[in-house]
Amino acid sequence: MIKMIKPVVNISKVLEPFEAVLVGLYGVLYDGRGFKSEAVEALKAMKRSGRKVVLVSNTSLRVQQVIRLLINNDVPVMIFDAVITAGEILHYKLKVKDDVFKGLGLTYFNIGGSEGLGVFSGLDYLPVDELGRADFMYMGSCRSAADLVDSYLPVLEHAASLNMPLVCAGNDTSSYIGGEISLAPGAVAEQYAVLGGRIITVGKPDTKVIDYALDGLDVKDRSKVLLIGDNLATDIKGANLSGLSAALVTKAVHVNFLGEGYIPDVAKTRELATNFDAYPDFIISNLRW
Repeated sequence: MIKMIKPVVNISKVLEPFEAVLVGLYGVLYDGRGFKSEAVEALKAMKRSGRKVVLVSNTSLRVQQVIRLLINNDVPVMIFDAVITAGEILHYKLKVKDDVFKGLGLTYFNIGGSEGLGVFSGLDYLPVDELGRADFMYMGSCRSAADLVDSYLPVLEHAASLNMPLVCAGNDTSSYIGGEISLAPGAVAEQYAVLGGRIITVGKPDTKVIDYALDGLDVKDRSKVLLIGDNLATDIKGANLSGLSAALVTKAVHVNFLGEGYIPDVAKTRELATNFDAYPDFIISNLRW
């Protein structure tokens, strides 16, 4: 059965059945330079209408850093019932050394930018400046917005020859920053896997992240939860796997394919959704009430 994809101009028109909303950060609320005022107003309206609102992001930033970002941009923190980030979950996993993190070792070589290094804050992990001295590689952000996967190939090939794991905060392969589509750490992790490297990633579409987000909300029926995101591979796929309804913001990470239209293109969305095997229920050009 082909899933119906409904284009909407205002999220309020389809919100009635939903008691809780999970919302992404980049592309939906924030474009890497500033917050989208229409989207923030929409969340305020959701909160006023009695709905639970949870921020669930694949960012490598810790929760405290995201809260600081909200405050610095005059976004009221009280809109959110909870804030969940891939960076915070990764910090916890590194701290307790559970599961795949148990035998990881304590020295890491950062192959990306400095954003996201907060995952190691207060823990007993040590950065090293030579790949050969590290137990694992880490990537929480790209070095610059102009980065290409090719620029990481030499270090990835060297690491693959050493059989060294890559820990990656977030699974996104691209991000929407200041109106431009930029490389994201997930693409580097994908390339490393192609080279035969072992990758350890934390973030959507992993259903455990969404389960964690829903944990404290006391929502018994998942059909009453709407996830709003801009990425088919992470947000919408995660919603599909978790039994949630999903709304895709089209003027963000997929804008080059889906276009700038005020009313999103259903046919193009379906084509792209088929490629990712991830299907939204609703499409909206930008989150607005």
